[in-house]
Amino acid sequence: MQAEPADDLGPIGAALEDVTGATIAASLEGLLLFLVAFAVVYGVGRVVFLPIVRRGLETRELDAHAQKPLLRLVRFGVVFFAVAIAFGFAGYGNFLVSMAGIAAAGALAVGLAMQNTISNFVSGVFIYIDKPFRIGDWIEWDGHSGVVEDISLRVTRVRTFDNELLTVPNAQLTDSVIKNPVDADELRMKFVFGIGYDDDIDEAREIILEEAKRHPDIVDDPEPSVRLTELGDSDVGLQSRFWIEDPSRADFVRIKGEYVAAVKRRFDEEGIDIPYPVRTLEGGLDLATGQDVVQPGE
Repeated sequence: MQAEPADDLGPIGAALEDVTGATIAASLEGLLLFLVAFAVVYGVGRVVFLPIVRRGLETRELDAHAQKPLLRLVRFGVVFFAVAIAFGFAGYGNFLVSMAGIAAAGALAVGLAMQNTISNFVSGVFIYIDKPFRIGDWIEWDGHSGVVEDISLRVTRVRTFDNELLTVPNAQLTDSVIKNPVDADELRMKFVFGIGYDDDIDEAREIILEEAKRHPDIVDDPEPSVRLTELGDSDVGLQSRFWIEDPSRADFVRIKGEYVAAVKRRFDEEGIDIPYPVRTLEGGLDLATGQDVVQPGE
């Protein structure tokens, strides 16, 4: 760095010139101006700007886990802005212009090396904006299911119902169809009861409806319904449709199990059969060859 003329020194540099010399005085003056400007801009950003951003996120009712990475980005922006202002205030030139060459040179290499990371980061931003699920939601995707434990800008952590932790890149979730059964306040459930062809369909339908209305966790509005949906090889399928409130995986499994067990008990009491597939074999012994000839019955 070339020594600056004494006439170009500010008050701080002029005061230090007699002690350190013009060159060192100019360097110290620039450093002090840089530190002072940085401290002022950074302090204003932390005291004024960050609280405004935090209140804005809270006004939008953004979850606490979603606020942390966004506030971290805002803090980084405050630091970057403070450095840029201090850089110019100290007389070092335009910080953005100085960084442009370095940024352009490194952008290509970083972009190629971090394609997946950038893709996951962008996907994480869309998850925060679109809110397809929240922490505590039960979600299903690509043959996997579980409860969301954490959402970051790169990955989402899901706890399966076997207590396994899945760390899922966000890009996989945004590129797939996600089922969120607990997004709404109510969830409709379905179950098909099979009865024998000789059983009374109307009686079976009444039992299914009565047990649905009797269960305390099955809502009356919308009311349960039963429809004949299948004529199988060995049974007649009656599909029950009913609704539950405040759905969760635990409630879903418990309520469905209790309801099906109650209908099964009533079927047994009323003599309504729940058949299982039966295959009839027909045939005989071929005396000429000594071999059994068995054919499935029609």
